[in-house]
Amino acid sequence: MEPWRTVAEEGAQDWQLDHTRAPVATKIVVAGGFGVGKTTLVGSVSEITPLRTEALMTQASEDTDDLTATPDKLTTTVAMDFGRITLDDDLVLYLFGTPGQQRFWFMWDDLVRGAIGAVVLADTRRLDECFAALDYFESCGLPYVVAVNHFEGTEEFTAEDVREALTVPEGIPVLIMDARRRIPVVETLLALVGHALELTPA
Repeated sequence: MEPWRTVAEEGAQDWQLDHTRAPVATKIVVAGGFGVGKTTLVGSVSEITPLRTEALMTQASEDTDDLTATPDKLTTTVAMDFGRITLDDDLVLYLFGTPGQQRFWFMWDDLVRGAIGAVVLADTRRLDECFAALDYFESCGLPYVVAVNHFEGTEEFTAEDVREALTVPEGIPVLIMDARRRIPVVETLLALVGHALELTPA
């Protein structure tokens, strides 16, 4: 332990001990279809124990939740996922994962309030399920990036293939990543922050 640090300060980053400046707290939304990996993404990078609002799936949802692509899925997010990651000395991201099912979309307006941008997760086996999120963020003018969560055993596509299939405009980043792996997720979040900054008036 450095001699000038107290026991309580051990392990803290330098910016946390500089009381003349405060970190920039930024809100990011993670959206996409049902079972695409939003909860996994938040959990893979969060430096705190993620807040999850998952409920067991029951027979009552059989007619509305298609489990064809995710047969082993036993739970579903019914409100939101929440996590936090420090990307730089003075940049802290708060991640809010949206529920994927249409019956919970009424909560999106509250979840996106104050966000600088969104990550739209896509699964190439069911790209059509992310159109709702793309339309939503286009209509409200919130900057977004598209991140393809590549699942093992599925066909690989290039970012340009996905861009064309989803008709994502040029200038909006499209990335191929794995929501289980920290580094690709961090790179996706950095791409969103950079994209949002580019669109922010000087």
